[in-house]
Amino acid sequence: MSAFLQLHLLTAYPVSNLNRDDTGRPKTAVFGGVQRLRISSQSLKRAWRTSTVFSNRLGDRVGRRTQRLGQIVFDRLREGGMAEEKAIEVARTVAGAFGKLNESKDSPPTFIRQLAFIAPEEYERALELADRALAGEDIRSAVEKILVKADSAADIAMFGRMLADAPAYNREAAVQVAHAFTTHAVTVEDDYYVAVDDLKDPDTREDAGTSFIGVQEFGAGLFYLYACVDLGLLVRNLGGDTGLARDAVAALVESAALVSPRGKQASFASRARASYVLAEHGTQQPRTLAAAFLKPVAPTEAGGDLLDASISRLQAFREHLDRVYGPGSDAAAEMVVTPNRAEGSLGAVVSFAAEAVV
Repeated sequence: MSAFLQLHLLTAYPVSNLNRDDTGRPKTAVFGGVQRLRISSQSLKRAWRTSTVFSNRLGDRVGRRTQRLGQIVFDRLREGGMAEEKAIEVARTVAGAFGKLNESKDSPPTFIRQLAFIAPEEYERALELADRALAGEDIRSAVEKILVKADSAADIAMFGRMLADAPAYNREAAVQVAHAFTTHAVTVEDDYYVAVDDLKDPDTREDAGTSFIGVQEFGAGLFYLYACVDLGLLVRNLGGDTGLARDAVAALVESAALVSPRGKQASFASRARASYVLAEHGTQQPRTLAAAFLKPVAPTEAGGDLLDASISRLQAFREHLDRVYGPGSDAAAEMVVTPNRAEGSLGAVVSFAAEAVV
């Protein structure tokens, strides 16, 4: 029977544009009939897996998502003295294990057309094949052994991968991450700004005023985030390595609480930590608590405190679900930090989550 770890977080972001759409505006969604700010799961996962939290917890046990493996192999071959035409041929042979390549006439011909998620062991095998080719070995029959079915990369095991040309080596994601959205209605606002040329002569009337005028959009709000980990699948994806699975879960929980997406950080410095974290463990069917905010939290609730009101909404809805459907988990750990109270700790929630892996 599968066991699940479910995470629920509330994080307040001040003026920011963490995740933009194709027009440069903060991403939004309509939920409960009103507009909310939104942060996509892709943006969140990218921020987490490239964070110092992940690197500190997992070291080199993370994958590389790239089109450039063939170019790296090519550079190694050229540095080893292989002729350029031959190096391109060998590099394309190695990189081709991960997907279709650019046409030979394209530049660069060694690039994989799609981003490929490459595990550390696969990366090392690619470089090993390059060295064997430099030694004069015909590596074509060895390329099919470059891919692995069980990961040494925690992030591939968590977030999955798809290799269209080698589906046997696809990885089903053990971690599902919802798009975060604000618990309340939000209006996207415009920031009108100007820039001045530092070398402009202020005494020259013909050239007075600003040199550039622009507009950028922003929003602010309290975001609810839900994530679910299939713990059994995570361990299987990692080839039964429960120690690495525990480290991966710890990295996931810690980064979800501490790491902000990088969008427009230089302009807004909108780094935030979660004000509320709830972790649940059990074999019950997972469920999001998003419906707690189907009716947007109003500025008048809880004396105008959106954070306290949102925490109360989430806790009450969880209790109501348990009353109707039965307990939604076997055990839980909670952390709350507001201007008026501090309960639990992130360390305790991380330990609870990691110990759920068996």
